[in-house]
Amino acid sequence: MNFKSNLKSAPNLIDMTPLVDVIFLLLIFFVVTSDTLPLKSLNVENPVLERDSTPLTTQLLVVMDAQNVIYVGSKKDIVDMTSLKSHIENEVNLHKKQFPEIQPTIVLSVDSKVEYGLFLQLFSIAKECAPKLRLVYRPSENQRVEYL
Repeated sequence: MNFKSNLKSAPNLIDMTPLVDVIFLLLIFFVVTSDTLPLKSLNVENPVLERDSTPLTTQLLVVMDAQNVIYVGSKKDIVDMTSLKSHIENEVNLHKKQFPEIQPTIVLSVDSKVEYGLFLQLFSIAKECAPKLRLVYRPSENQRVEYL
């Protein structure tokens, strides 16, 4: 069978296949290297506390959500309770190397549904690693929040 075609090859057309391949590789690179779990996506309900002040900025964040999953640091590494102390100590030592004149502060953000015993374990481990601790809370609804 001999098929005839009326299509003519045009020498000025650009082959887009390499460009699509490069775009696809860039997309894969950005998906793999991006933060997969931003802090705002962690659904943590902090307890309400009637105080006038707001917590200061964080230096080392430790978060425990309602499912008792612990996230440490700005990269939100998931850590279990047994390896939490060594992980926090590593983060504190890294912070001390970067800023030797500033004493690191650990900021605990614990969901209000977490059992008190687990909270105390987390608190005691954090207290052993750094003397300065801050707890994150939500101000009550009748108070105005002011940021410094």
